[in-house]
Amino acid sequence: MRVYLAGPDVFHADAARLGMRKKAICSKYGLTGVYPLDNDLSFDGLSPFEQGIAIFQANADLMRGCDAAIANITPFRGPSCDPGTAYEVGFMSGLGKPVAAYTNDPRPFTDRSTGLDTLTVERFGMVDNLMLDGAVHANGLEIIIHDGTDPFLDLDGFDLCCRRLADRLG
Repeated sequence: MRVYLAGPDVFHADAARLGMRKKAICSKYGLTGVYPLDNDLSFDGLSPFEQGIAIFQANADLMRGCDAAIANITPFRGPSCDPGTAYEVGFMSGLGKPVAAYTNDPRPFTDRSTGLDTLTVERFGMVDNLMLDGAVHANGLEIIIHDGTDPFLDLDGFDLCCRRLADRLG
C-alpha cells in the first residue's frame, strides 16, 4: 500500500531526513511512504510561479498514485493545519482514498482560535476544521492526538497513525 505523507514537514530545515524517518516507520507496518520531496523536478528556466505550479502538478500525480494518505495536521503558521495539507486531505478524500491524520498539539481547535472576536469559531469539539476531521472519520479512522515534545520531529503520533491505517487497510 502506497501512502502519501502530507504535512508541513517539507518546510522543516531537515525535511529530507524527516521524510526518510517517516518512510522507515511506514515500512515497519507494511506501508510504502511516498513523500512530496520524492519528486525529481527540474526548475531550469522556470519562474517562481511556474516552479510552484510544477510542484503542485507533481504532488497531485504522487497522490493519484497512492492508496491512502497520512496527514500531519499539527497547527502550522496559525491555529490550524497547513493549508496545503488541508488541500491534500480534501484531494485524497475526493478520490475516495482513506485519509489518516495526527497532530502533536493536544489543544482543541477552539482553544487555539482565541482572539478572533469578530468571527464565529466552530465549536464542535474537533481537532481542527470540521471538514478535516470529517474526512478522516468518514473512513472509520480517528485523528491521533499526541502531545509531542517537538511539533514536527516527534513521530510517536505518526507511528500510531501508521499502525491504525495498516490495520484499517488490512
